Amino acid sequence: MTAESLVGHFSDLEDPRCLGKIEHHLIDIMVIAVCAVIAGAESWQDMELYGQDKSDWLSRFLGLPNGIPSHDTFRRVFMLIDPETFEQRFTAWTQDFSAAQGDQEVVAIDGKTVRRSFDRSRNQGPLHIVSAWSCDRRLVLGQRQVAEKSNEITAIPELLDTLDIKDTIVTLDAMGCQKTIASKILQKGADYLITLKANQGRMFKAVQEYCAETCFERGATNRPACDAFDESHGRLVRRR
Repeated sequence: MTAESLVGHFSDLEDPRCLGKIEHHLIDIMVIAVCAVIAGAESWQDMELYGQDKSDWLSRFLGLPNGIPSHDTFRRVFMLIDPETFEQRFTAWTQDFSAAQGDQEVVAIDGKTVRRSFDRSRNQGPLHIVSAWSCDRRLVLGQRQVAEKSNEITAIPELLDTLDIKDTIVTLDAMGCQKTIASKILQKGADYLITLKANQGRMFKAVQEYCAETCFERGATNRPACDAFDESHGRLVRRR
C-alpha cells in the first residue's frame, strides 16, 4: 500500500468547490486526511497537525501550492464531497492493497452500534453500522449504515455489493444466516462460514443430524475437527 496509489484512486474525485475560491488541491486534502486517520487522527485539528509534521514527505507526491490546509478547510471540504463516492474510492484502494498480498483473505462482517451516537435532545437514535473487516490486514474494507427502521439483514447485501470478495472466506454471525446472503456471497466467488442457531428450525435440525451421523454417533466414519469443553463464562459448554 503506497501513498502514490492513493493519489491514483482519488485523482478523479469531483471537486464541489467554487473554482475562484480554491487554494488547495482536492487530491492534497483527500490524501492528507486519509493518511492522518490511518495514523490515528480523530479530528480536523489532528489532520492539520499531521500534515504539518509530515509536510516534507507529503511534498514528494502532492502539489501543496499553499502549504498544508487548515483544519477548517478539511472540515468544509468533507462537508461538501459526496460520501458514497469517497467510500467507493477508498474501498477500491483498500481492496487493491488486499489483492496485492496474494493470500486468501478472511473477511469478517459484523454489525456494531457506535458508542454515544444517540442524541435524546434531537430524538436521534444510536448509529448502527455493518462493517467488513479484513482479519489478516486489520483493515476495514467497507461499511454500511443500518437504516433506522431496518436491520442487518438488509444492510449486509448492500455492503457485499460494494466489495470485491472473490476467493475470500466471509464470516458472519447468526443474523447473516439467510439464503439470500449466502447466495450473494457465492455469486461473488467467495466461500462463507456462518453461525447457525436453533431459530433456523429445519436447517438447524438437518445440520445437527448430519453431524451426529457422520462424526459423533457410534460407528461414524469421520471424526470432529474440534471437540472441547469451555467453562470460561461461568458455565460448562462443549464445543464441537
